[in-house]
Amino acid sequence: MGEAQRLSSDEQLRLAREQYEDARDFTVAVEEEFAILDPDSLDMVGRFEELFTAAQGTELEGHLVGELIASEVEVRTGRCETFADAAATMAERRRQLVELAGRLGVSLCSTGTHPWSPWHEQSIIDTPHYRRVEEGLRYVAWRNNTFGIHVHVGIHGADRAISVCDALRSFLPELLALSASSPFSEGRYTHLHSTRTEIFTRMFPRCGVPDAYGSWDEYERYVRLLYDTGSIIEHTQIWWSVRPHLAFPTVEFRICDGQPELGAAQALAAFVYSLIARVARALDDGEKLPLHPHRLIEENLWRAIRYGLGGEMIDLDTGRVLPTRQRLEELAVWIQPVAEELGAAPFILVPSANAAQRQIDRYERGATLGEIYADEIVEPVHV
Repeated sequence: MGEAQRLSSDEQLRLAREQYEDARDFTVAVEEEFAILDPDSLDMVGRFEELFTAAQGTELEGHLVGELIASEVEVRTGRCETFADAAATMAERRRQLVELAGRLGVSLCSTGTHPWSPWHEQSIIDTPHYRRVEEGLRYVAWRNNTFGIHVHVGIHGADRAISVCDALRSFLPELLALSASSPFSEGRYTHLHSTRTEIFTRMFPRCGVPDAYGSWDEYERYVRLLYDTGSIIEHTQIWWSVRPHLAFPTVEFRICDGQPELGAAQALAAFVYSLIARVARALDDGEKLPLHPHRLIEENLWRAIRYGLGGEMIDLDTGRVLPTRQRLEELAVWIQPVAEELGAAPFILVPSANAAQRQIDRYERGATLGEIYADEIVEPVHV
């Protein structure tokens, strides 16, 4: 059990606040989740423990972790001082993981869902943390065979971190639409672009679009209530799509589907990183930022889930409806100065088609789920 988990809730909240007050702005870390697959059938296979054991004593040790089920693995960059370092480390981690998987005879993929492997055939990994998750959630945990990408960005100041999270709520739908990669599940074309979001965000408690808290004190009151009432026993049981992390002084952006291609993963992480930094700078400059009601953000979130990058979004300030791609292009312009300053601009891209659109197009032209998924398998990375 880590140090943060050994602390009492009071000590943890006090330490978290102190860490935010001492934090350095705009450090970055990226976490990517992958399905572990039989290379012939492409079915999910429970080989995580073998991967974890094989990683010991290698460069992956400490950066390869479990994520709920035995047929899933997560790799982490660790804290990087610049986005360029993070992008290079993402490539290196993928290279290391693919090489390790190859030695063990398994393949990897990072679409938001697996197209056909049954959730009820997967097993929860045997750790104290995930045993508690399973005991608390049961069917909700069993059903969560999903794969995402999370971006942590260092933010100085506890109140400032809360304000950044409050404003980012309104941008969750756009970034989900950009990342959508999961139109298939349980052997069916779901007609959703992010089936992952329906499975995870709609089922887990304390998940999806959070409330706006306004200050660290208000957020701390909420967390204390959860601890005091036995609703949570670990801070990681707050699964909001954007959250102030209580073990690291970062804002963690969690809404996005996993990305099968390295370049798309780097581009998405760069967009998220630059957006978070741009919001923080806007706060510092007194620029007006969005603070929309939960019910309005949810309208756009559904549009992102259903139609992805090819759909439309509501401008929540004016009520006008515009293409989602146009909305993302406008956001890209807004974040551009900060992205250039922080070295993330060369990576940012709003593609003509994302992973979900690519898969749907092939399906509609007659490709099988097996053929489509085979083309999304993570390829060896040369760095």
